Amino acid sequence: MKSFQELNVSPELLKAIQELGYTTPSPIQAQALPILLAAAPTDFLGLAATGTGKTAAFAIPLIERLDPTIRAVQSIILCPTRELALQVSKQIDLIGKFKGVQALPIYGGTGYGDQLKGLKRGPAVVVGTPGRVVDHLEKGSLKLDQVELVVLDEADEMISMGFKEDLEFILGKIPPGMCNTWLFSATMSPGVRRVADEYLRNPKQVQVNRTEMLPATLEQIYYSTQESNKPEVLCKLIESADRFYGIIFCQTKSMVVDLTQFLRGKSYPVDCLHGDLDQSARERVMQSFRDKKVKILVCTDVASRGLDVQGITHVLNYSIPREMDSYVHRIGRTARSGQSGFAVSLVTPSQRGLIHRIEKFTQRKMKEGKIPTRKEVGTKKIGNLLEPFRTQVNFARAIELLDPSWKQELTGKPVDEIAGRFLCLLFPEIFAAERAPAAAAAEEGGQRTLSIVRTSIRKNSDSDGGSRPYPSPRRDQDRRGGDFRSGGDSRPGKFGKSRRTFERGPRQH
Repeated sequence: MKSFQELNVSPELLKAIQELGYTTPSPIQAQALPILLAAAPTDFLGLAATGTGKTAAFAIPLIERLDPTIRAVQSIILCPTRELALQVSKQIDLIGKFKGVQALPIYGGTGYGDQLKGLKRGPAVVVGTPGRVVDHLEKGSLKLDQVELVVLDEADEMISMGFKEDLEFILGKIPPGMCNTWLFSATMSPGVRRVADEYLRNPKQVQVNRTEMLPATLEQIYYSTQESNKPEVLCKLIESADRFYGIIFCQTKSMVVDLTQFLRGKSYPVDCLHGDLDQSARERVMQSFRDKKVKILVCTDVASRGLDVQGITHVLNYSIPREMDSYVHRIGRTARSGQSGFAVSLVTPSQRGLIHRIEKFTQRKMKEGKIPTRKEVGTKKIGNLLEPFRTQVNFARAIELLDPSWKQELTGKPVDEIAGRFLCLLFPEIFAAERAPAAAAAEEGGQRTLSIVRTSIRKNSDSDGGSRPYPSPRRDQDRRGGDFRSGGDSRPGKFGKSRRTFERGPRQH
């Protein structure tokens, strides 16, 4: 299959596919769609990394099988997180709009009112998180007696997050032999294998090679640095990028909070996601990020699962994970839908061995990057002003505002000196070395403060496991109001009560 035009689907479905701009199928779509659209229904097991187009791979054949005139739940899709449930639901609505198929998302962290009203209308598709689906089944507000198709999306994530018992409870509520089950996962963990063996009957199987799991447009780069130097290296990488719109992954909630405060102190447009945020706060943060009012999102693995935001240019592993599955899930947030992207990792000397493991797991070489110098960062910043400088149209009005004292000051000064003086006004941090002796003495005191901060960062990294994986939460977060407080991202480190880890200090280059 080389084109979506080859699909044997209804005109309404093909029209929606064309309107969405789908042209060339991804590897998982090219292999799965002919099987799932075949006349004979079948159980299915699809293995492919996050961001490879799995949603369309199951949404297209699912919608084609449904009868929108029946007012009952005909299909249920289970997702590990609220964000993913919302994204899958929206995708179902877009693909199924000309066939009259809409999905109802149900998830924790929000009230039951709208969900109960939606279920009473008999939606054809329900997309939900395991905990809230179990709640509705126990309340009797969700009936699965007419379900013909169950989709387990990101099954490895659901199992690693402790939802296996909930999955078994939900699957046990479906009359035996009545429906097909499609399981999609990035990896075949032992838990996924057990679920597949127990609930899938003679499934057809598709596995995308690891070389195809990562898009060809994704570039993996690592930078060697000391733990204490990570904050300033991070700033250099952000400032030297052509355009940075990305996600920064940290290993713990405390690191997320402190790194966010540090970047805010540097006036970066940044916000964060962690397990203690309620649903409304999470939605506000994500909307700001999608609208690009926030260009940098700092988060933990647990809080970020299922995030799907178009146009992300960089994924940066501030804390590189030891679990290879987590690494693949992280970097799958960029280079989506044929766009280019960068997966950047900050690696300490003790973590160099992880580079070989990543290369072996992904079957891709990682490039070692050179940390930009202060001069290179400054040159990049100043270079970015050139085009806006050329396109200024109101400069004559600015000249009119120059009083005689300005004109006297500018008289006789060469153009280079005038430009240099204004650049110093715009970017004082770049030219800090040119400051007066008194300012230099003040900076020396600031350096001592930063040294204390670096020590705190190092201690925190050692205690919070700068590269240790999270322990998996063993209870269903959605059933407790949407918080992830049992997850590994909320473990306290050795910051104590002072929160000094990323205190604002002078910019270092």
